[in-house]
Amino acid sequence: MEYKDYYKTLGVARDATQAEIKRAYRKLARQYHPDVSQETDAEVKFKEINEANAVLHDPEKRAAYDALGSNWHAGQNFRPAPGETHQNVHFSAEEMAEFSEFFSSLFGREFRADEQGRQRRRGQDQTVRLPIDLEEAYRGGTRQIRLDVPELGADGRPRMRTKTLNVRIPAGVTHGRQIRLSGQGTPGVNGGPEGDLYLEIEINPHRLYSVEGKDIQLKLPIAPWEAALGASVSVPTLGGTVNLKVPAGSHSGQRLRLKGRGLPGEPPGDAIVVLEIVTPLATTDDAKAAYREMAERLHFNPRAEMGV
Repeated sequence: MEYKDYYKTLGVARDATQAEIKRAYRKLARQYHPDVSQETDAEVKFKEINEANAVLHDPEKRAAYDALGSNWHAGQNFRPAPGETHQNVHFSAEEMAEFSEFFSSLFGREFRADEQGRQRRRGQDQTVRLPIDLEEAYRGGTRQIRLDVPELGADGRPRMRTKTLNVRIPAGVTHGRQIRLSGQGTPGVNGGPEGDLYLEIEINPHRLYSVEGKDIQLKLPIAPWEAALGASVSVPTLGGTVNLKVPAGSHSGQRLRLKGRGLPGEPPGDAIVVLEIVTPLATTDDAKAAYREMAERLHFNPRAEMGV
């Protein structure tokens, strides 16, 4: 179905006051009322105007609509994600029958009321990205974050307020994992419960490692003689330096695995070491002589398999 921009329908800004919305509705309702308008699409326009006004003239219903965010545009293909339907906002049976599929997809189920008959609505869930360093993902810890959360002011206009939270990051958390903070989402309306806050972990790029799930990968430079003869070399890991046995006859691109040296967990991830042979520069007479001797003694043609 198509997304309906109710603000565009009434020709008002998203931060318009309730008085501005009321004036815009009255003007358009007079213009497109089927009994007086000569426009061929007056009846359709009149229904669209009434639908937009039914949502925006009421602060609670407007807040439910605004919770979708401002990234949607009129005419875009829209399908509400789980948690984006506002089933606790009340509309009459006549409104539900009259209005569009888009409207019904947002507000078309049961509602609840408090003791005074006011409509109660659960606050919206929020998802916020939380960038962390790889070392922080490895060891876990506590992070203090500041968030701007939406709420309705006394004048019915949406506004933002800042709150501070202490968040526990579990050791071994992976990229894309969500941490749920119950009751820390958008406040409820008329005594409704608060929504939840979901922190989506985003592991920052690292100067040494790339990450895939719980495994970390490291490109390890080695000397030609270490690759040819084999060697025991030091490798940096998240948990400290370990020794790695490089087999004789190793080549660039060869992958060696250090079990359990990735991100912690049950089971823990591994460290994948990718060998990268680095050739010393011939910048001294001794180095040049050593290369000439190698060329004479080894009789090595790296292009032999190409037939040249």
